[in-house]
Amino acid sequence: MAQANQGDLEIVPSQFLGFLKDLHSKYKSVQEGAVANYIPELAKVNPDLFSICVVTVDGQLYEVGDYEQLFTIQSMSKVFAYGLALEDHGRDYILTRVGVEPTGDAFNAIILDEQSKRPYNPMVNAGAIATTSLIKGSGATERLNRMLDMFRRYIGHDVFVDISVFTSERSTGHRNRAMAHLMFNFGMIDQNIEEALDLYFQQCAVMVNCRDLAVMAATLANRGTNPITGEQAVDSHYIKDILSVMYTCGMYNFAGEWAYKVGIPAKSGICGGIFAVVPHQMGIAVFSPLLDARGNSVRGVKVCEELSQHLALHLFECSANNSCFSNIQRSSK
Repeated sequence: MAQANQGDLEIVPSQFLGFLKDLHSKYKSVQEGAVANYIPELAKVNPDLFSICVVTVDGQLYEVGDYEQLFTIQSMSKVFAYGLALEDHGRDYILTRVGVEPTGDAFNAIILDEQSKRPYNPMVNAGAIATTSLIKGSGATERLNRMLDMFRRYIGHDVFVDISVFTSERSTGHRNRAMAHLMFNFGMIDQNIEEALDLYFQQCAVMVNCRDLAVMAATLANRGTNPITGEQAVDSHYIKDILSVMYTCGMYNFAGEWAYKVGIPAKSGICGGIFAVVPHQMGIAVFSPLLDARGNSVRGVKVCEELSQHLALHLFECSANNSCFSNIQRSSK
């Protein structure tokens, strides 16, 4: 890569790539955590897989490790389904069905707000099921096709659903099914329950790699425009809604500590992926299947914490007039 500019600062790509390689080498030996096993197909993944990717808003790509390894997107899909639902209905209507409050409960807790009967936010399973049920379409096939086309805009190429993972989730997803019936009882879901659940299980089983996740994160950082293809993936009007909920709720019951230590919007998934957004600058993605007790990638959290610390990525530390890349040279030495 040639040298490029972010703001008034010169970036040396070789130095930044070297920094990412150092991070990868530092954390590759970490063996803490375990792969997700409550969905049988996910238990088969190689726990040693590990990759880090960064894509800037001007389309520069930095990647290290197993960045082409495909995996199912799982809960990270909730971010993008939420954006599609916002485009379909607008924020005022979505707020009548799904709240935006963080919760200290686990991501799969069967709990609704006692007063409103809404799920607390679209990043926990109950809220995501309600959000997905709002995706417009004349039937199950049209809704799925709209969902897949939405992912295509974010990533820049067609995607597909892993049928084995989908059927595995569908056959074991009794807890999610209980949530859906509870929400149907309170009028938060008003279409066929099984159809809504199928679409939710399908969106979670979409196949991506670490590079794809970084492009998706960079698209959100770039006001909804894919920095590689130039295609608008989501209406820029809803970027603040998406990033706000990611910041407060995206890391489940680790969200507060994440906001304190890392300080950028992010979303994790039980596949072992984490993607994070540095608005107007870059998207970050890490993939490592070993999870902590909260369902977040152990290596992923460590990498993001160090990136934030050394590059001053925290939203309350990085000045709008000074690119976070200003610290790359110092961190590379």
